Amino acid sequence: MPFLGAIVVPHPPLILPQVGRGGERQIAQTAEAYRRAAAFIVAAAPDTVILTTPHSILYQDYFHLSPGESAAGDMARFGAPQVRLEVAYDAELTRAVSRRALSEGFPAGTQGQRDAALDHASLVPLQFIKEAAGGHLPFRLVRVGLSGLSFAMHAQLGRMLAEEAESLHRRWCFVASGDLSHYLKKSGPYGFRPEGLAYDNRIMEVLGRGAFDELLAMDDAACERAGECGHRSFCIMAGALEGLPVRATALSYQDVTGVGYGVCTFEPLDSTSAMAQGKETEA
Repeated sequence: MPFLGAIVVPHPPLILPQVGRGGERQIAQTAEAYRRAAAFIVAAAPDTVILTTPHSILYQDYFHLSPGESAAGDMARFGAPQVRLEVAYDAELTRAVSRRALSEGFPAGTQGQRDAALDHASLVPLQFIKEAAGGHLPFRLVRVGLSGLSFAMHAQLGRMLAEEAESLHRRWCFVASGDLSHYLKKSGPYGFRPEGLAYDNRIMEVLGRGAFDELLAMDDAACERAGECGHRSFCIMAGALEGLPVRATALSYQDVTGVGYGVCTFEPLDSTSAMAQGKETEA
């Protein structure tokens, strides 16, 4: 069963009106693009969404996959406990990936759970998707944490996720949650570094072309100097989408808060895909 689509989205708590309390208006362009990306996922009607998050459990040398049948979380730490949601996990797919990783000696699995609650980098995109779906989440989730391992190993995990989803005949989408540089303005919360804007310009250009090989080839140390938090999230997505023809669209970029927020969609170009029906195919 097919890959149905992927999105890259940021996770500023500010973007939710219950948190921003008017402050979200400064990133209204990002919010509008976010709504379009969320509607794109809902329209695809996946069985399973694979979500990568920089703020789940993170180990230097191991990828943590959230275990169990379900999880819940809220935005209480950001002053909005009323923003709460629960999601069912695709436990079968998570177990399949974990078993494969163990058999291949790859450092990924469900060991080392410290906090089962959904983190804000998961909650923000899931809240947008829930609203786009009319108040519910019509799919199961595989939640994937990042690690300190190489970009190539993140891509390898992405390939495993996609291959196991295919072997279980899932209709699946990918949500890569991640902010860009945190060093874009002297007035911002983290200050300014020239590497920040250079990174954001480069990453939006690369993502806008769907040039996943270039994403993986970027210099790790340069990304660290730029203060990004989403690059490894995007690398897992790159591995999952490897070899799949997609239409890449950069919907929005803003840096007004001093942190870069990019929104992109990746639509499959398979003529049999529900998302591609009636649309012109691009090279």
